[in-house]
Amino acid sequence: MIAGPDSAARQQGIALALASAAAFGSNIIGAQLAGQAGLSGPLLVFYRVFIMLALVGVAAALLRASLRIPPGQGRPLIAFGLTSALVGSAYLSSVAFVPVSVAAVVFYTFPVLIVLAEPLLTPARFSPDRLVIALVAFLGVALVVGPGLDGLDLRGLALAMAASVLAAAQFFAAGACARTPLVPKLLWSHLLILPVTIIILWLVGGFLPPQAIAVAPLAFALATGTYLLGFLLQVMALARVAPGAAALAFCAEPVFSVAIAAVVLGERLGPVQYAGGALVVGAIMANVILEQKRAQPAPA
Repeated sequence: MIAGPDSAARQQGIALALASAAAFGSNIIGAQLAGQAGLSGPLLVFYRVFIMLALVGVAAALLRASLRIPPGQGRPLIAFGLTSALVGSAYLSSVAFVPVSVAAVVFYTFPVLIVLAEPLLTPARFSPDRLVIALVAFLGVALVVGPGLDGLDLRGLALAMAASVLAAAQFFAAGACARTPLVPKLLWSHLLILPVTIIILWLVGGFLPPQAIAVAPLAFALATGTYLLGFLLQVMALARVAPGAAALAFCAEPVFSVAIAAVVLGERLGPVQYAGGALVVGAIMANVILEQKRAQPAPA
């Protein structure tokens, strides 16, 4: 059966979401290496926003792209920019109170939230099979990350949950501003992200001049480059596929992180992590099959 334009767009969207998850998974490794060299997370966010704005400005000039926002796209674009800024800030702040593994498991409840909220916020119908897939993927993420139950703090749990809710809102906002072309979407969203990162960096008191990047140039390049690629692919994916399907693909992000850490940093994986990774991969494959069935036209 030949796939139609809608089916092809959905398949492209899921593929782009998986590629974005792989980039963001690599980003965590780069951020970890940069942190070990003394470059904090907020500092990385601050400088990568400037780099994104510079690159988008060059692209706009070379392509002679219009920076106008289409009618009716202003509010969802503002929501996308603000949620993009706040989701990372909340997640980053949560690990100051709870272990990273606990924060990650709480944060990756956002695909389940998206599947539950999608029928309320979009024309999509509630899909029990997609909810089952989301729960299986979440179980896989929990097994891969392996949360510890010690050192739990309500402040950390609340921040991680806030990051999850913000991530869900970010996906819906990105879907709502799908008609905004790529270049203005990247430009205006990062112009909204910039003041938020400046405030956060001012609050934590971790500003360092650009010369500080010289202490870990490769780690900075990895953390920045993978973020730029991951964000670009995420925006492209959410312009082609519904938030629920895209969110399930992003469950692969911690799997990529753990796998890359095992190869690059020499971290050892246990049988439980392998089993969790298999659950996530199986859930993503089931999601792809489900999307293909949804895209098939009804028989005459």
